[in-house]
Amino acid sequence: MGLKGFKRWIFAGVALFLALVLAAAFFWRYDILSNALDPKVPFLTYRPPPAPDYGRASAWALRPTGVAPADRPVDVFFVHPTTFDGGRDWNGGIDQPKAMRFLSRVVLPNYAGPFDRVGRVFAPRYRQASLYTYLTLRDDAREARRFAYGDVLQAFRTYQVRYGHERPFIIVGVEQGGSLAARLLREEIAAKPELKRRLVAAYLIETTAPADEYAPGAPLPACERKAQTGCVAAWVSAPEGDFQRVQELIGRSLVWDSSDQLVNLEGREPLCFNPLLGGTSLERAPARLNLGATNATGLDWGARPAFLQRQVSARCENGVLRTSRPKSNALRDSGSWADRRKVDAFNLFYADLEADALARSQAMAGQTSAGGR
Repeated sequence: MGLKGFKRWIFAGVALFLALVLAAAFFWRYDILSNALDPKVPFLTYRPPPAPDYGRASAWALRPTGVAPADRPVDVFFVHPTTFDGGRDWNGGIDQPKAMRFLSRVVLPNYAGPFDRVGRVFAPRYRQASLYTYLTLRDDAREARRFAYGDVLQAFRTYQVRYGHERPFIIVGVEQGGSLAARLLREEIAAKPELKRRLVAAYLIETTAPADEYAPGAPLPACERKAQTGCVAAWVSAPEGDFQRVQELIGRSLVWDSSDQLVNLEGREPLCFNPLLGGTSLERAPARLNLGATNATGLDWGARPAFLQRQVSARCENGVLRTSRPKSNALRDSGSWADRRKVDAFNLFYADLEADALARSQAMAGQTSAGGR
């Protein structure tokens, strides 16, 4: 074999080795990411960041001031999803720069934005459980998520005392924030008639919630129709044909049980609300019903995004909202591995949620003027 042939063999061998390394890195990418974000200390010996003071503006990502506008007769209490990657901490402090940027650039414009024209939005910062707790089923991770709930509960109680003033309100939670909001609904709102009476609706976006807990006759039933009030709209979504995503949603999802422990679904079907239909119908909603998707990432709070209409169809199937592939490239996943494991940097149902929340708020206003429910 000549020198040139030997070099070609060496080059081919190196190329094959690199291809194998890249393939292995891709195959085990989530395990690699998970290991890098593992705090590697037991939660029992972990010292969390200082608690937020919800009497201070710095403890709120959004906190309106002044008199409530007459055209927005309700408030919105927004529990944001995971924006903190992790590393040394199980729970992120409210002043983590990277987490704060993701919250202000991605989460608030895309997921709190649909409710800006519905009512005043209150979005507390809290010592959120890290992204790592979403990638593992370890008991330490569950403890971190239980710990985060204490901040959310304190923020909600502060909102009620200082800012609520007997006003009707909407609860919105996204992903892990939706799980915390679900516990808030059961423990704090459904258990207190005065709060339950003022609940317009709860939107648990990309949140696994057992359907049997919101059956007809439950303290807080599922939203079955448009303009219904005092109900819960919850869903997790996956693109049509993406069976791995469905398996991850069902296999890794944790829900609160009756003793307030985080447990697996264990065969229970998730609640599936279809934002295009305004209820839990199993009917397929065609893309023509999609009022407007958007990628609002980077917009300043209050800025109106441009809508992309008729982008996706949606259908509830076995408790999961299956969506068609968006037509626009602006509505596709992007960013680092860690960012792709967080909430999408766009909202397929932005205008649909805005219209749905407005209709329920107007129905609540009509009920109130007529003497209450």
